[in-house]
Amino acid sequence: MSQAKKTQLMKSATAAQKLDVFLPATPREFQERLVSRDELDELQRNPPQWLVDLRRDGPHPRNVVAARLRVSNSGLARGGVTEALTTAQIAELNADPPEWLLRERESFAEVRREQRRLADR
Repeated sequence: MSQAKKTQLMKSATAAQKLDVFLPATPREFQERLVSRDELDELQRNPPQWLVDLRRDGPHPRNVVAARLRVSNSGLARGGVTEALTTAQIAELNADPPEWLLRERESFAEVRREQRRLADR
């Protein structure tokens, strides 16, 4: 006989990270509980409206902001971006990029080119 499979639980911060959402922007019920692996899978398969809205409008976590601006997380910090940004704020930065953003994009692109070059060896 096999034992019943034990349900894996994770903190809401871990679940939010896996869902690519900013934890403080999630509903309080989500923030204050543990999330099972099955619940996380269900949220990814069939996201509730709050999750759809957060992914579309933000505020977004640092890794998502960096990806949408095409810079590194460190580049965001060097540019003075320390808080979560909404989709509209990201669009503003993309529409009229400040000097730091242009510099960081070039630096990030150079790092990526070097990584690809090394991987191709």
